[in-house]
Amino acid sequence: MEEYWTGRAEGYSQVNQGELATEQRRKWREHLIAHLGGKKPEETKVLDIGTGPGFFAIILAEAGYQVTAVDYTEEMLKEAKKNAGNLAGKICWKQMNAQELSFEDHTFDAVVSRNLTWNLENPEKAYGEWVRVLKKGGVLLNYDANWYHHLFDEEKRREYENDRARVEELQLSDHYICTDIDAMEEIAKEVPLSRIARPAWDREVLGKLCVKQVKAEEEAWKEVWSEEEMANYYSTPMFLIIAEK
Repeated sequence: MEEYWTGRAEGYSQVNQGELATEQRRKWREHLIAHLGGKKPEETKVLDIGTGPGFFAIILAEAGYQVTAVDYTEEMLKEAKKNAGNLAGKICWKQMNAQELSFEDHTFDAVVSRNLTWNLENPEKAYGEWVRVLKKGGVLLNYDANWYHHLFDEEKRREYENDRARVEELQLSDHYICTDIDAMEEIAKEVPLSRIARPAWDREVLGKLCVKQVKAEEEAWKEVWSEEEMANYYSTPMFLIIAEK
């Protein structure tokens, strides 16, 4: 896992750079701020878990939040710092396993993550850690999708193939072909969430972790995805899990 994401760091960074240079920057910033609660940004400590090349960390620091960003791989953090530019010094960067956080209990007002949970070896343990480091009244925002379910479900496979055909017809960049498909599919076959229906699973797990409420916004993708992302991932819509401690 670490070897794969280390190798993907530069390419993934280019994807984030594209988001930062387009309307996605504004869309994501507004969506995050709308869900982070009423506290002033400068009074809000946010933990970005699995920051990758730093997209969430950058736009939140830009908005004035106190941001700590963690990732499992050193190369991703290097890319994130480069992408952050002048903001890099305002963000606390740490190399850390999302399933074994070293922070004290009740440290952060918010925890955010994107496209991480699905490829964790022990996502239930990760959720326990994320809730643990939240302050009482804090909020967890987790954006994810049922990635790679097409490896295990014939109907999903047909929908996936339809996505590939649509992308080709529209002459867009195919986001799956741009990755090492074989390596990514091997990882997907090993991790548990590639076979589990979500967000029902997330609501069930978080409901056992002493949170006040858990809800899912299953059409979050419509508010933040670009037209190219919609074409690429129409069969795998991104949802948002919101948990308040």
